[in-house]
Amino acid sequence: MIKKLPGDRQLAAVLGCILALCPAMKAADESPADASGPASVSTNGTGSETEQLKRMLVDQQRQIDELRRMLLQQGKASDTGSAPSAAIAPAPASPAASANLAPVVTIAHPNLGEVASASPVLPPLPPAAAARAFPVMPPPQATPESPLQLKIGNAYITPVGFMDMTSITRSTNPGTGIGTNFGSIPYGNTQAGALTESRLSPQNSRIGARIDALVGNMKVIGYWESDFLGQTGAPPNGGLAVSSNPYVFRLRLYWVDVTRGKFEFLAGQSWSLLTPGRKGISPLPGDIFYSLDIDVNYQAGLVWARNPGFRGVYHFSDKAALGFALENSEPYVGGGNGGSGVTLPALVGAANATSGAVLGGQINNGASVISAAALAPDVIAKLAFDPSSRFHLEFAGVEIANKIANPTSIPSFQTNTKVGGAGAVNLSFEIAKGFRILTNNYWGAGGGRYIFGQAPDFIIRGDGSLSLVHSGSTVSGFELTAGRTLYYGYYGGVFIAKNMALDANGTTKIGYGPISSDGQNRAIQEITFGTNTTLVRDAKWGALNLMFQYSYLQRNPWLVAAGAPSNAHVDMGFVNFRYTLPGAAPTLGR
Repeated sequence: MIKKLPGDRQLAAVLGCILALCPAMKAADESPADASGPASVSTNGTGSETEQLKRMLVDQQRQIDELRRMLLQQGKASDTGSAPSAAIAPAPASPAASANLAPVVTIAHPNLGEVASASPVLPPLPPAAAARAFPVMPPPQATPESPLQLKIGNAYITPVGFMDMTSITRSTNPGTGIGTNFGSIPYGNTQAGALTESRLSPQNSRIGARIDALVGNMKVIGYWESDFLGQTGAPPNGGLAVSSNPYVFRLRLYWVDVTRGKFEFLAGQSWSLLTPGRKGISPLPGDIFYSLDIDVNYQAGLVWARNPGFRGVYHFSDKAALGFALENSEPYVGGGNGGSGVTLPALVGAANATSGAVLGGQINNGASVISAAALAPDVIAKLAFDPSSRFHLEFAGVEIANKIANPTSIPSFQTNTKVGGAGAVNLSFEIAKGFRILTNNYWGAGGGRYIFGQAPDFIIRGDGSLSLVHSGSTVSGFELTAGRTLYYGYYGGVFIAKNMALDANGTTKIGYGPISSDGQNRAIQEITFGTNTTLVRDAKWGALNLMFQYSYLQRNPWLVAAGAPSNAHVDMGFVNFRYTLPGAAPTLGR
């Protein structure tokens, strides 16, 4: 019975049968005839049986060679995806060989046509021997899909960003949107303090891109990130929160970073070098500590800014780095981000008749919109140590110079300059797998702007001179990773020292401190607990996260009016659903 055996495995089996026969025939040829066996010689004109066996071996070897050649050709055709141009038939055996061998059957192969093979009654090779002689190649594996990434020339472009849907509920109504202005939450004896607040918003959604390239012996990274938390006072087509909700697009980060050997240079708008780090000295958001808070203004007490500037970093090794930066400065007297402003002297208390700005636009009182005249960029230095992946320590400092021109002085426009600054010590360490303790601490004179603007940098005395305000802050807590969920808890605190003077009339109090009731803050404190759970993650399409957060915030003024509450406080609950875009930056030799 003739069977049609499709595929390479059947060819291997046929060839195995033939190879199994060869050693037996060869042994018969080489072994002497047994005297008790059948006659070993026949001389009937065709030669001895030994000679016939030799001829049969030659014919069988020819067939084996042909089948081997056919199998190789079929394998090459499979690799190229096409069949051989013509079927190759094996050389026929001699009549004598055919008469003394087992019958030959014809096997139909889908690519080679009909080929001859020994009868399947011949014993096959043992499985292990057949596998060694003719190994079956495994089927090709599908190439894993790479994360979303675009390559143009030698540059890789990776999308960054996420879609956020945020829900916020507050026990009072600070009226500040999804970001909490810590220094201006209302007192309970006010109208806003009697109201609650609940809102939904997608404003924290972000979009951007990261560009990586190798240029000669330099590694270049370009980074852009934006969100929808821009100014909303005058939306382009009206109807804000009435019908269309046209949230304003704004710039968060936009910088280029070039690394050559141990030297690194950055230019653009980045997280300030003064912002605490999680790892080394790096501008990448994943290497920076700005808490895990859902609140878009993060945690009270956090030292941070996103400033335009220039930065240079020297990496001694993976375990130590030293950085210096020149960043945009602001002559800040408070009043921004809900922070308390100073009480100005009469000489600068009124708006300038020409420009409309306080002191002719020389100071930033929270509403100057980058028009204030800064004397020089802030100078920031940082030294970071990472002896292991479980430990990070850094020391940072900033020098800030301010200068104003007194419009009422005689002679006119006498100037006054004051240099201040602050320092920070930041530490994080993993005390057990997935459990990290951290503390970030900041103190100085004239550096309040970096505490999210909750403290002024200086006051102006009645004679037009400057005096620095002392302030400090901390954010300390823990972060715990357990399975798919990240748990966190932080305490944040801000302290602002008083600095008062008398105006030129000798009786009016000016500056910062117990001047006006319930006005200027002495302390701001916040306790936060939250979770961030990864519901699903896939490199091909991104990740889904569900986040919960509770915060209690309290502020205490320097002066409490008779019968008024001693503090203002608010309970806040956040729920956030996030879809994160897929994408992973290339290693580029890392």
